[in-house]
Amino acid sequence: MDINKRKSRILSATPTPVIRTLKKLGQDVRDARIRRRIPVAILAERASISRTTLSKVERGDPGVSLGIFATILFSLGMIDRLSDLVDSTHDSVGLDLDEERLPKRIRLSQKKSSKPSSLDQQ
Repeated sequence: MDINKRKSRILSATPTPVIRTLKKLGQDVRDARIRRRIPVAILAERASISRTTLSKVERGDPGVSLGIFATILFSLGMIDRLSDLVDSTHDSVGLDLDEERLPKRIRLSQKKSSKPSSLDQQ
């Protein structure tokens, strides 16, 4: 399969909100690089990627792996932001669902009376 068909297939399978979010993420990476006055070639070298791949990241290409994004964020000194991305403390929907699954009441288990063993009688 040639590259254009693969790219077309990835784009057609990617929901529009995801495409918009990736474009914003790419623009934010570009802005962070520019604020730090880091040229494309140097950031690409620090992240061990090609300038072409960095360009794809900055354009928001959905074919770029999360590992590449993580490496770029590390190179920019922003990796801590990625680790908080889906932190469970920020997952209000998940926390609400967990709360719904809590039992209404909790019953203490009754201890079963144990029969004295033959050793206890001696």
